[in-house]
Amino acid sequence: SRRLSAGEGGPQTGTMTECFDCDNCKESLYGRKYIQMDNGPYCIPCYDAHFANTCDECKELIGHDCRVSMGPCSWAGRLLGQPGPPHLGCPPQELYYEDRHYHEHCFRCFRCDRSLADEPFTCQGEELLCNDCYCSEFSSKCIACEKTVMPGSRKLEYNGQTWHEHCFICSSCQQPIGSRSFIPDKKDYYCVPCYESKFAPRCTRCKKTLTKGGVTYRDEPWHKECFVCTGCKTPLAGQQFTSQDDNPYCIKCFGNLYAKKCSACTKPITGFGGGKYVSFEDRHWHHNCFNCARCSTSLVGKGFIPDNDEILCRDCSSDL
Repeated sequence: SRRLSAGEGGPQTGTMTECFDCDNCKESLYGRKYIQMDNGPYCIPCYDAHFANTCDECKELIGHDCRVSMGPCSWAGRLLGQPGPPHLGCPPQELYYEDRHYHEHCFRCFRCDRSLADEPFTCQGEELLCNDCYCSEFSSKCIACEKTVMPGSRKLEYNGQTWHEHCFICSSCQQPIGSRSFIPDKKDYYCVPCYESKFAPRCTRCKKTLTKGGVTYRDEPWHKECFVCTGCKTPLAGQQFTSQDDNPYCIKCFGNLYAKKCSACTKPITGFGGGKYVSFEDRHWHHNCFNCARCSTSLVGKGFIPDNDEILCRDCSSDL
């Protein structure tokens, strides 16, 4: 008969009271401890030689005495902030992480030598690091509170600097900006409403802030929809306009209200579009309207004879 350990599954140890041989060295297991594997029983030396893992840290075998009664006890590596699996109720004597095995006393932080058996850890290259060492070495610090920004926590990064989400606040209203848009101004950061209220130019007409676009007239800002003709209220943005007493006017309104009238066609003489005009005493003419009243010959640059309200060329005036 044989007596096995209480655990089921995996390698088990027992003692023999009848003839029974090691499956490897064939030596009798009578009265000796052995470990039962799927393919047969093994004496302790043979089991350690053929089945024991090598500790990744000290490079020595992890012998059968580091096994527990329920077989090799696994302890999966826990990433920062993530709990590990349950331990099956037994102390972790042989630990493994990503196919690397360790004695419990060898499973330690590569920087501070703290035991990682019951601590969260991460792997940086080939090194296992505790939470504190990883954060100190690789995590960024909040530019506002100067505390470590823990991996996995909500943060904001801008221009090579890092903030906790709750530390990135508007320089004016002191409220967290979060995921909202913001505007930098030197070393300060503003939410859009505070920046517009504090810095954005205001329309000369409606006094509201200009957030984009707009036009400039007499070095003053205007909304496009606010920059209109003083007479007919037509928008002037992108259109020809002139001014009278510092007020903007479209060409039509300016001509009707303020421009001289042609003595021939009675239409306004605005001078826009390259238009030229001729003046004589208190009368004015468009260039193309300054013609002889009899023969319609252009008198621009030529001599002429006034005859009451008419102007005549010299030929026509000599016929009188």
